[in-house]
Amino acid sequence: MTVEGSSIDSTRPSIARVYDYLLGGKDNYAVDRKVGDVFLRDLPGSVAIAFANRAALTRAIAQIVTTTDVRQFIDLGSGLPTADNVHQVAQRHAPESRIVYVDNDPQVLVHGCALLEQNDRTRVVRADIRDPEGVRTHPETLELIDFDRPVAVVLSAVLHHVNDEEDPAGIVRHWRDHVPSGSHFFVSHFRSGDNPETAEAERVLQQTFGRGRWRTDEEITSLLDGLEILDPGIVPAPLWRPDTTAGPWNAGGAERELTVWERLIVAGLARKT
Repeated sequence: MTVEGSSIDSTRPSIARVYDYLLGGKDNYAVDRKVGDVFLRDLPGSVAIAFANRAALTRAIAQIVTTTDVRQFIDLGSGLPTADNVHQVAQRHAPESRIVYVDNDPQVLVHGCALLEQNDRTRVVRADIRDPEGVRTHPETLELIDFDRPVAVVLSAVLHHVNDEEDPAGIVRHWRDHVPSGSHFFVSHFRSGDNPETAEAERVLQQTFGRGRWRTDEEITSLLDGLEILDPGIVPAPLWRPDTTAGPWNAGGAERELTVWERLIVAGLARKT
C-alpha cells in the first residue's frame, strides 16, 4: 500500500491518538497524553467509556458476521489499530470478509497500512466521514466493496465528533440511501447524562478539538431514521448483547450496576429492510 499525504503533526492533539492512549496504546504523543490525563486525573472512571465502546463494537461485528450474510464492512472514523479490530473479528469468523477503514488522521493511515500490508481483503482510506460520497467512490473503497451486496456501515464513537451544523444525520442517510437492503449499521455515541460528568467531558473535548456533542437517546435514535433498530435497541454499551463468557472487556453490565460513565456511551445495531 502506498501512503500519500501522511504528514503527522505531533504538536496538536489527535482524537484518534487520545483514544489510543486511554485504551493503553503506545501510538500517541505528549500532547495527546496531556488531554487524556485530564480524563484520567480529573474525571476518574471516564476511561470506562472507551473500553465499554470497544467491547460493544467487537460484539457487534461478531454478531453481524455470524448471524447474517454480510461480509463487507466500512469502518468510518476507525481510529488507530488496537486489539480486536474489525477485520480481525470479522475474518476470525469468516476469512473472506472485506473491510475498508476510513479516517482523516494521517497516523491512522500510516499505522493501518503497516498492520494490514499482508491482508489483501482490507484497505485504509484517508478521507473525511463528513464527505460520505467521497468515501463511497474512493478508488480503494470501490476496489474492495461491492455496493450491490449488503454492507455493514460502522459508526463507532464517531458521530459525537460531528457537530450539529455538520449534519450527522445526513451522513447516515447518505449511506442508508446507497447500500442495499440487508445492510447493517452499528452506531455508538456519547449520551447526555444531564450530570456534571457529561458537562465536564463535553467541555474538555470542545475546548481541545472544537467538537464533541453529547446527544439524548431521542437524538441518537433519530440518526438512524429509516432503518430498523434491532433488539435491544439503543442502550448503554455494556448492556448491548453482553457476552458474559468473553472476559472483562465483553462481560457487559447485566449482572451489576453500571457506573455513571458506562451509561454515557450507548450502542445500537440497525438494518436496512
